[in-house]
Amino acid sequence: MKFDETRDFPYYRNNPRISKKGWIVLLLSIPFSYIIYSIISLGSEFIGSLAFCLLLLIPLLYYSNWDYSLLFQKPTKNEIILAFLMFLGYMAYSTVVGIILDGTGTGGSGLANSFTIHLESIVSLVFSMMGEELLKFIPLMFFMRLFYKYTNNRNLSIAISSVIILTCFGLLHYEPPYSTLISVLALQGLGSMFELYGYIRTKNLLVPYISHLLTDALVFILIFSGIA
Repeated sequence: MKFDETRDFPYYRNNPRISKKGWIVLLLSIPFSYIIYSIISLGSEFIGSLAFCLLLLIPLLYYSNWDYSLLFQKPTKNEIILAFLMFLGYMAYSTVVGIILDGTGTGGSGLANSFTIHLESIVSLVFSMMGEELLKFIPLMFFMRLFYKYTNNRNLSIAISSVIILTCFGLLHYEPPYSTLISVLALQGLGSMFELYGYIRTKNLLVPYISHLLTDALVFILIFSGIA
């Protein structure tokens, strides 16, 4: 499949430049949005998810001079296909890894049980999944900027930053007794490589977003149909 090879990651080469103050605000928006989501979602999952998304997106757009094209592009046919393939790839990966984890007794207490705490409606998924992609995107760009500044090596910066983001994203899902450390690092952490690859390949946040939305929507449907 062919993609637009003229696109590049934003920010890491000062393209555009974000000041130190800007990076501090963006990084602080991550725990702040997470705390606000945790509080508001106790009363309304929809409003909590909307706030979570906007508290990350608005500062990012502000420091991008409201140039949304740095983040989003209208998905092409090939990008939509890639998003769907990454969704299928993750489902196959998570199924195999889930079986292995269950077999070794490190799989937690079940997918459905973990969702009883953060039960989402299909509508709230639209916002919460974009929030989660921004939750990965902002530190990914920060670390790329940091490592590229000192190494001047684009590929090395991508690799190191990706490992950090996948690890941290996995740890965010650690909720004993519903999950184990190994399970979140394998499923939510390493498993996010499919969405991350979608972004790295296209430089379009809508690609991993579509893949992530499909994954969680399917899980949601399986739970409420009683299959999961």
